[in-house]
Amino acid sequence: MTTAAKDRMAEMRDIVCEILEIDPDEITEDSLFKEDHGADSMGTIEILGLLEKQYNIVIDEGELIRMVNLSGVFAVVSEAAGWEREADPAP
Repeated sequence: MTTAAKDRMAEMRDIVCEILEIDPDEITEDSLFKEDHGADSMGTIEILGLLEKQYNIVIDEGELIRMVNLSGVFAVVSEAAGWEREADPAP
């Protein structure tokens, strides 16, 4: 993972922790928001909205099904922002 990706992951962790009202040390990339941290569907929607605003992107609400943990959030946001293409080598 690049430094930029690590920084983005840390930002997303902070956003998720703020909304779910949990300490950043309590969350891992794979811990589940609902099962492990007691998140409800409104919390997930709030996470989506704040990420859209933070990164100036649009995330389809159908992607909520993938946003169950920090890894899923990072993948969805990366795709919406086009970050995964930044790492692709030039043709």
